[in-house]
Amino acid sequence: MKMKLTFASLALAGLTFSHAQDVAKDDRLVVQIAILLDNSGSMQGLIQQAKTQIWQIVNEFVSAKQDGKVPRVQVGLYEYGIKDAQDDGSYVRQLAPLTEDLDSLSEKLFKIDKRDSGGSEFCGWVIKEAVEHFKWDNSPKTYKAIFIAGNEEFTQGAVNYKTSCKSAIEKGIIVNTIHCGPEDEGIRGMWKDAAAMSDGRFLIINHNAVAATIPAPQDKAIAELNSKLNDTYIAYGAKGGEGKQRQIAQDGNALSAPAAAEVLAKRAYSKASANYSNATWDLVDRAKEKDFDVKKLTEAELPEEMKKMTPEERVAFVEKKKAERSELQAKLKSLAEERDKYVAEKSKAEAKESTLGKAVSTAVREQAAKKGVTFDKP
Repeated sequence: MKMKLTFASLALAGLTFSHAQDVAKDDRLVVQIAILLDNSGSMQGLIQQAKTQIWQIVNEFVSAKQDGKVPRVQVGLYEYGIKDAQDDGSYVRQLAPLTEDLDSLSEKLFKIDKRDSGGSEFCGWVIKEAVEHFKWDNSPKTYKAIFIAGNEEFTQGAVNYKTSCKSAIEKGIIVNTIHCGPEDEGIRGMWKDAAAMSDGRFLIINHNAVAATIPAPQDKAIAELNSKLNDTYIAYGAKGGEGKQRQIAQDGNALSAPAAAEVLAKRAYSKASANYSNATWDLVDRAKEKDFDVKKLTEAELPEEMKKMTPEERVAFVEKKKAERSELQAKLKSLAEERDKYVAEKSKAEAKESTLGKAVSTAVREQAAKKGVTFDKP
């Protein structure tokens, strides 16, 4: 009897997992951005920028529109130039597939190991991997772009960068190169050439630049509203607890980063947008789908607080949380925008160093516009 119960429990867990993952996609068009990071010893500043500025990159599309709707944003990650990556000698590792799960993406970034040394930086190889192994959308309307950042010659490795860039552009994928060093070195190292042959931008950044800490009067309220926003998420199914913990952990990572208030404000702005969706583990997001009915969930899939509710009470509970979230998101968005204006005014006289976030933001606006994406804000 115990054996039968065990198998039954496993079967139920499997059904619950499947149910949680079987989330219907809406009809919005998609934006796909692949970020390829040199993670050798000298590039730790670049990795830190990626950790703290990923929200800035995603936020470029918060108020954007394509065919009258906010496009879905997918971001994927590779690291290259690492000794322990693969047995094939590529020094390349995929960290995250093209995904809309922004908390999972942040989690992967913050788990990147700090390195005192590295392997060989094979730019052609990592581009080839990204082109071949990410699930790129086939629509001609989709903005698809690779951003590769590093500082060594682009010509290294057994895979010719020209072949990789040609393969990318044949699939409609733009390759942007971000050289972490002087412009003339980037030109000599063929970073500019790689971008030119794949319709991309050749960009220069200071990968060791650290954002200035500018306290703003909105900081305390943003932090408080962000915590209240988390309380509107209703974890359900096999992935519910894990998703909820990941959400809280990534808030913690934002608060532990340099310029923490700035990073949390950018993250909160993302959480207030349509591109922060957690339908695989949160009932409020899942209930937005037209064919989903919370009444049909099994008791095993429900959180403890909902198990004793009637079907009608469950619907009312989800609607209440939905209304609370909408109100909090509107307040967060307004406060984050006020904070941006305040910080911009305070930092007017300061020299603006180019960083990973700024470089990607500049390029995506210019390139996505050619795919019919319009941006409300400068």
